Amino acid sequence: MFIKILLTIIFLCITVAVGIYSRKQAKSVDGFVLGGRSVGPWLTAFAYGTSYFSAVVFVGYAGQFGWKYGLSASWIGVGNAVIGSLLAWIILGRRTKLMTQHIQSRTMPDFFGTRYADEWLRVVASVIAFVFLIPYTAGVYMGISKLFEMGFGIPYTYCAIIMAMLTAVYVILGGYKATAINDFIQGIIMLFGITTVIAVVLNSQGGLIEAVSKMGEAVPTAHDLDDKSGLFAHFQPGDFASWFGPAPLSLLGVVVLTSLGTWGLPQMVGKFYSITDESAIRRGTIISTVFALIVAGGCYFLGSFGRLFPEPLYSVEKHKYAYDSIVPSMLETLPDVLIALVVLLVLSASMSTLASLVLTSSSTMTLDLIYRDKKSVEGEVEGGEIDDVVAEKIERRKVVVMRVLIVFFIALSLMIALNPPQFIAQLMGISWGALAGAFLAPFMLGLYWKGVTRLAVWACFVWGVGLTVVNMMLGNALMNPIDCGAVAMVGGFVVVFVVSLVTPKMNRQSVENIFKCYE
Repeated sequence: MFIKILLTIIFLCITVAVGIYSRKQAKSVDGFVLGGRSVGPWLTAFAYGTSYFSAVVFVGYAGQFGWKYGLSASWIGVGNAVIGSLLAWIILGRRTKLMTQHIQSRTMPDFFGTRYADEWLRVVASVIAFVFLIPYTAGVYMGISKLFEMGFGIPYTYCAIIMAMLTAVYVILGGYKATAINDFIQGIIMLFGITTVIAVVLNSQGGLIEAVSKMGEAVPTAHDLDDKSGLFAHFQPGDFASWFGPAPLSLLGVVVLTSLGTWGLPQMVGKFYSITDESAIRRGTIISTVFALIVAGGCYFLGSFGRLFPEPLYSVEKHKYAYDSIVPSMLETLPDVLIALVVLLVLSASMSTLASLVLTSSSTMTLDLIYRDKKSVEGEVEGGEIDDVVAEKIERRKVVVMRVLIVFFIALSLMIALNPPQFIAQLMGISWGALAGAFLAPFMLGLYWKGVTRLAVWACFVWGVGLTVVNMMLGNALMNPIDCGAVAMVGGFVVVFVVSLVTPKMNRQSVENIFKCYE
């Protein structure tokens, strides 16, 4: 216990120290939100990866999908690396950097408002981002708190509150630069931690070959067969050790949600806003992909052996296992030093994701609602004229407002985390489905296609949020939250394309001016 507490205290002291170190660069809006648009490839790549993978993946997704799909769950990690990282950087990185800098966009809602010349798009997008990032944040709290409960014996409530307070401290102090530096430190811990834990867990099962052999003998339990989804209806012996598992189509839906979804999440795309230049994007692409392959691939590979450990608790009323307890139960027998490493691993992943989420939420609310246009700023100045001194004061005021909203956002998501309505994976599915379903298609197509119309963007907002909310209100009667999120994302491209063909085009000259950044 002494070792676990000592390592955790050292880690937390470092994160706060980084916040103090970075506070000088967080006085302006660009400094606080984007790190002055001068963050290098290593920091950006690690910030992207650590924001991508949190306790939601390590505890929630790895446990649930490893149990359902066996070794084939590892494909989710491969998809996260290839689609969620490599292709995301190649397709979005350069164009996002150039266009957002050209139109002076600081957030994704700001991009929608400027790119499509509609202030209400900016407002609605910021509300969507703020509302649906809350359940994702709550899921992150739940994941890390369950690991702390297992490793330290500290009640879930206290774990969540402590983590919320510490995250708030270093984000409020140092903004994006502090977050990026801490992400780099936390990313190194994640790389070392996941490889070590996998080696030890496999060794406890007699090695890789023996563990795979045992998985080949695993069969669905009686409770699995009670699952109303019909996931194991056509199960064949050896499916849990096969290439594509017992339900390939269902597995594909998870790959789409967790991989393609990052392309439409404000906290992920925002990383491309802040990177230094195009050469840094090329280097960041390689670094981010390797990081994702090790961390995401490792998490799902580890979770895929969940059936070799004690069966999780089953809720007869909900017809569901306590999936969030699978990975913690796999780690309970580890030596204290390794449990401390696991706690730091998940703490690193979770705090980096939380920092990114709260910074994104506060910046969108401040810049896209409270100070969404020049008039809202000029209204504070007598005569409507802004000199350099007044402009600097307003910049500082915006930063103060963002810091206040960080506290508000953390408190609100913490309240949900203390009374969670869903499992971790379902919370994340709802959040990713609504956000990426609404934002992915109009954002990506807006970078490439001049023909996207304003009404097409509105239609996609309605489609992504509407499908997710209706399905949630019907008790997931249409489809489970994971599949719903995947359908929302892919369907968004159809919606934007079709509506753009039949609705009035935007002003040709203004669109041409926006796309000059690529010449």
